[in-house]
Amino acid sequence: MFDFLFNGGFMFILIIAGIAVFLNFVPLALWISAIAAGVNVGIFNLVGMRFRRVPASQIVLPLIKANKAGLDVNVNQLEAHYLAGGNVDRVIDALIAAHRAQIPLSFERSCAIDLAGRNVLEAVQMSVNPEVIETPVVSAVAKDGIELKVKARVTVRANIDRLVGGAGEATIIARVGEGIVTNVGSAVKHSDVLENPDFISRTVLAKGLDAGTAFEILSIDIADVDVGRNIGAALMTDQAEADKRIAQARAEERRAMAVAKEQEMKAYTQEMQAKVVEAQAKVPTALADALENGRLGVMDYYRMNNINADTDMRKMIAGSSPENSGEKGSNPK
Repeated sequence: MFDFLFNGGFMFILIIAGIAVFLNFVPLALWISAIAAGVNVGIFNLVGMRFRRVPASQIVLPLIKANKAGLDVNVNQLEAHYLAGGNVDRVIDALIAAHRAQIPLSFERSCAIDLAGRNVLEAVQMSVNPEVIETPVVSAVAKDGIELKVKARVTVRANIDRLVGGAGEATIIARVGEGIVTNVGSAVKHSDVLENPDFISRTVLAKGLDAGTAFEILSIDIADVDVGRNIGAALMTDQAEADKRIAQARAEERRAMAVAKEQEMKAYTQEMQAKVVEAQAKVPTALADALENGRLGVMDYYRMNNINADTDMRKMIAGSSPENSGEKGSNPK
């Protein structure tokens, strides 16, 4: 009797352990939910997900959602996308939204967009409900030199076919800003832009700025136009100031050259005066030498003195002293 009870208890424990192991590998509740929803998910598929470390709930629940929405997807496709690093639930939600909005979107395209790092669900929602992108204030200058500050609103819709590899919102903003600068810069007067701001939006929109981007531009509206500084006058003022500084520098250069030339002439004059003084100092010695050697007679010396005295007297009569004879007066006739 004891052996029977012991063997029976051991078998009961084995059965409980077997059921626990089975439930550990097989999410029974999830399997029952799939069967109840009419989704064909085999028990061995769930066990295989367990061994491949794929959360069964992240595959089965989106599969049930897709099956109820009428989408044609299977377990292998969802599991492959999960193993590739994608978001299965977001892909299914995007497919359901596109199916309801009658937007052509295949499962492979949706997976490619998701794996590319873009939010495929937001892209589908943007295709249904376009988004408005507001550009920062763009500063542009018309031909008359007046600055205009323009702000625009760009209405865009996601382009599903160009989401993979297409440029983003930053490219749209940059291209619209470039178009605004070009149109304002080509205007003869800033008042022309103020009178017809829609000319900017029409011209910019006609350039096809959405080429190569993940969006389709629906409209470009000028939200605000403000008059800024007179850039042309400021540039002319700066140019005049620069010309003035150049002229001052050249005048200073000429003045420095003139001062240097004056100093050079003074030095030359002083040198000549020194030579004259030196020559005058040699006159008595030369006279003495001439008298001694007979080249100059005594009478010749007296005549020369008489001539000098007569010359000094004439200068005094004319109103000049002998010391200033070279500076004032004139020789009498």
